[in-house]
Amino acid sequence: METSKEMLIRHEGKRRFPYVDTVGKITIGIGRNLTDRGVSEAEIQLLFDNDYEIAKMEVAKKLPWTVQIPTDCREVLINMCFNMGIGKLMKFENFLASLRVGAYEVASKEMLNSVWAKQVGNRAIELSNIILSHKE
Repeated sequence: METSKEMLIRHEGKRRFPYVDTVGKITIGIGRNLTDRGVSEAEIQLLFDNDYEIAKMEVAKKLPWTVQIPTDCREVLINMCFNMGIGKLMKFENFLASLRVGAYEVASKEMLNSVWAKQVGNRAIELSNIILSHKE
């Protein structure tokens, strides 16, 4: 005999990405109505923790030299990766090259000279100031 959970999964389906259901509600997972119910604080934290770990692992994998830079500079990279994804972060070639050799002033300027900086505003300024705080 099918359990009520199994029946719900069969009826609702299982989707990793949001979709609009038959009555116009944004839904995800197994019938989670995001429009009306949203997510709990615990779910927000779980999603954040998972996404943070992904960003941290992607930076470590794609930019292994970051173990040799100051921790707060590595945290800036994780922040940027979290925000835009590793693919877009990797396109910051001049910034990354400057950071790698400890040219912090150049790296800071490269961050601010980007479409990303215009999109995120004060976030870019704050992160570039962290990079700039290191002496060459």
